[in-house]
This record gives sequence, C-alpha cells and structure tokens, in this order.
Amino acid sequence: MENAVTAPRFATRLNSFASGAQEAWPVHTGKPTMMMMAARAAKVEGLTDLDLNYPDHVTESPAILAEKLHDVGLSINGFAMRYYTNPAFKLGAFTHPDQAIRREAIDLTKRGIDATRDAGAQLMTIWLGQDGFDYPFQADYNTMWQHELDGIREVCAHDRDCAISIEYKPNEPRAYSLMPDCATTLLMIRDVGAANLGVTLDFAHALYADEQPAFAAAMIGRQSKLLGVHLNDGYAKRDDGLMVGAVHTLQTIELLRQIKRDGYQGAIYFDTFPDLTGLDPVHECAVNIKTVERMLKIVDQLDQDNRLSGAINRQDAVSAMAIVHALTLGADT
Repeated sequence: MENAVTAPRFATRLNSFASGAQEAWPVHTGKPTMMMMAARAAKVEGLTDLDLNYPDHVTESPAILAEKLHDVGLSINGFAMRYYTNPAFKLGAFTHPDQAIRREAIDLTKRGIDATRDAGAQLMTIWLGQDGFDYPFQADYNTMWQHELDGIREVCAHDRDCAISIEYKPNEPRAYSLMPDCATTLLMIRDVGAANLGVTLDFAHALYADEQPAFAAAMIGRQSKLLGVHLNDGYAKRDDGLMVGAVHTLQTIELLRQIKRDGYQGAIYFDTFPDLTGLDPVHECAVNIKTVERMLKIVDQLDQDNRLSGAINRQDAVSAMAIVHALTLGADT
C-alpha cells in the first residue's frame, strides 16, 4: 500500500548558516554562535527543524536549548554525533585499536543519546567516518568489524526508545570507510540485530558510492528502516554538497517517489554546503525547499499516471522517460 508524504518537515545543516558571517553579523567578531545561526535559519520560509551536532552545538541544557529554538519557530529533528573531541579519534572511534579510546567514543555517544532525549527528540545519527583504514595491512578486518558491531550494539541498547541511524559514506576522512555503502551498512545492521537501528541515506554519498539512490532506499526499506533522508547533489566523485536537483534532477525525483511509496514520514534534511563558497544560506535553503515541494507535486502526478506504472512493469525505459520528461520539461503543444 502506498502512503502519501503530507506536509513534509524540512530540516537543515545548521553550520550552513555561518556562510557570509561578516555580512550577516557585521559587528560580531569570531564564529557565530549556535543560536545566531539558528535565528538566521529561522528566516527560511518553510523550514521546520534543525539537526544539531553533538557535542559541538550543545553547550547548555538540551531542554533549554530546545525551548530557545522553539521560541524562534524551529524544532529539533535529531542530533548527529561528531567525534572530534579527542584527536585520537582520527584513527577510529568505535574501531580504535586502543580499548580505552573506543570506550571514550562509546560513552560520548551515550551522552549524546541522553542529550537527544532531553531535548525532546528521538533520533541520533551516527556518521562513523573515522572508522576505516588507509593502507593495506593496516587493519585486521574481522577485528575491526567486531569492534564496530560491539560499539553500535552497545549504544543502541543504551536507550531502546531512541532511534539510532547509520549514515554511510564511501570515504573521507579515511581512504576507506568500514561502512562505505548501502549493502555493507545493511550487513552491519543485520549483525547488530537492534530494533531501534536504521539508515540515513545521503543523496551525494549514495552517488559516489556508485549507487542509484532510489534503489538504495528500496533495499533499506526491505532489510531495515529508513530513518533519515539527506538531500543535496554532486558530480558523484566526492561530497559536493550542491543544491537539491542541481545535477541529478530525475534521480532526486525518483528517490522522493520511492520513499513516498515506502511510507517515509521523517524530515527531509538539506545537507548542503553554501558556506564553502559564501552563498546566501537563507536563500539557498528556501530554494531547496521550493524545489522539493515542486518535485513532490511531480511525484503525485507521476503516481496518478497509469502509463508510468505500466512502463515500469514492462521495464520500458523509453516510454518511462517520455512520460517523465513530458511532465518535467513540458509536454508538446
């Protein structure tokens, strides 16, 4: 049974709103504070939520932080772990060869989960980019996999009512990530066996993992749970963080159609990087929201066209493209 995505929630990367700081806060010196960036994000029409990095953005009581964000008109979609507090994490968080460092990373994550719940949210995203390797003969792969499994299993058990979502990425900062793609991440989730564990699908990460994002979403829906969707775009070589639909428009529409059919009800999160080149983040985020709203309307129209479902059932690519292009590029007059 298909489920419509109604009144979607839109969340964004908070650090994007440090872009053009001198123009936004001409009398402020130094980096903008979390609340300064949040107040700027609140100017985006249609934005409902923020994701906060832990521990970077959480410098006071999470409950008070949630109240302050509510006062500017925003909610907290969830928290995302960042393993930068200890330089040793560069060699691994859950997979560091030193048990004491692994314990520090796991305990930090548990505190992050507690903070998430104190803020009234129920989603913790873990991106374990430091967990991987760079050289042949650097790692015992079975041992590293077991350390990762043990760490994820422990943090999932810490609070069964908090959803833990793995955001996979092929590489960066490590040359090879331990969970570089959808399939390997699903293998880890199978091995962990925790009911509150799922996947965050980042569009650009999927592209440069050589995946078709909609296919990845379908497999996640079959084998696990899709807990987060990060929209952006890129040229499939790295994590470019471009605006939604800038390069892979049809693939984005196909992904939105897939998650609608699978009943995804979470926030659509914009993981874009306007700050890399000094773009106006308020305008950039507003355009992203309008783009997705237009794409969702196209998805609704496509799902009402029986010709498309027939073409897909026949694997008739030519007819499918004709239908999609007529709707997205304009029918002949």
